[in-house]
Amino acid sequence: MARGKLIVLTGPSGVGKGTLLRSLLRRHPELYLSISVTTRAPRPGEVHGQNYYFVTRSEFEQMVMSHQLLEWAEFAGNYYGTPRQAVEEQIRQGNWVVLEIELQGARQIFQSLPDTLGIFILPPSMSELEQRLRGRAQDSEEAILRRLERAKTEVSAADEFDICVINDDLDRALDRIEAALFAPTEAATVAV
Repeated sequence: MARGKLIVLTGPSGVGKGTLLRSLLRRHPELYLSISVTTRAPRPGEVHGQNYYFVTRSEFEQMVMSHQLLEWAEFAGNYYGTPRQAVEEQIRQGNWVVLEIELQGARQIFQSLPDTLGIFILPPSMSELEQRLRGRAQDSEEAILRRLERAKTEVSAADEFDICVINDDLDRALDRIEAALFAPTEAATVAV
C-alpha cells in the first residue's frame, strides 16, 4: 500500500490559497481535502460538512479538551481546527491529505507530525495583497488593516516551510505546487 502524506498549505489571508487549492483538487481528485471545524458563521453559499463543520464555541472547546483536533487556532475572533480522526484514517489508507490552515495551526502540525510537507503561498508584494483584500469587498477597513498587519508576521515565517510559492500568476503558482508534490527532485529549483 502507498504511504500516506500530510501536506499543509499556508499563507496570508487574500493570497489565493483557496483558489489554488480548488484548482489543485480539480487536477488531482485523488488528494483528500481535510474539512476544518470553525465557530464562525457560514458565509453565503457555504455548506456545513462541505466548506466547514460549523459548531458553537462550547462544542469546539469540548473538541479541544477531548483531543479531537490535530491543531487549532483563534483567528479574527473565531476558532478554527482540523479534526484528527478523518485525517489519521486517510493517511492510514495511504492517501495524501491537504490542510489549508493558518500559520499557528501549521506550527502545531509541524511539531507533532514533523514529516508533514509545508507549502507557504506568498503574495507578489504587500501592495498586491492589499489590492486583493480590498477587491474581495467583504471586510471592513479595520479588518483589512488587521489582516495586512498579520500578513507581515506570516510572510516573515515563510522560511519555516519546505516550499515557498509566489502566487503572481495562478497557473504558474499551481504548476509550482504540482512540481513540489509530484516531482520532489525538481521542487527545489521550480518552487522558489
